[in-house]
Amino acid sequence: MPTRRRQARIFALQALYEADTTGHEPVETLERLLQETDATEEVKAFARELVNGAVAERQHLDDVIARVAPAWPIEQMATIDRNILRLAILEILLNNRTPVKAAINEAVELAKSFGSDNSAKFVNGVLGSVSSMATR
Repeated sequence: MPTRRRQARIFALQALYEADTTGHEPVETLERLLQETDATEEVKAFARELVNGAVAERQHLDDVIARVAPAWPIEQMATIDRNILRLAILEILLNNRTPVKAAINEAVELAKSFGSDNSAKFVNGVLGSVSSMATR
């Protein structure tokens, strides 16, 4: 069973992925997902924090991705990878409550679980570049 914070990240990822692929509102999608679960209030609160942050900072997050991965236009990136990166960059650069290495490890685990065969390596590489921005 995933940790509570990983469980929250999974809910957030599912909501952002659905929003990207269907055009549904991410916050409403998350609330629907959370109603269908017996997750703790702590998990639900962290998932909401992640989705709200990703929605509010989407342009900034996408700008960071474009800067550190210029060979991969954001709109051509796999939807799951793009949203994993958004969540991790939010935690690394803007949230600052999760240690950088932990945020990267969590993102890589999400990529292994939900992405393609190459997702984990791609996510790790992009976030390695982002982490150098965080330590400046």
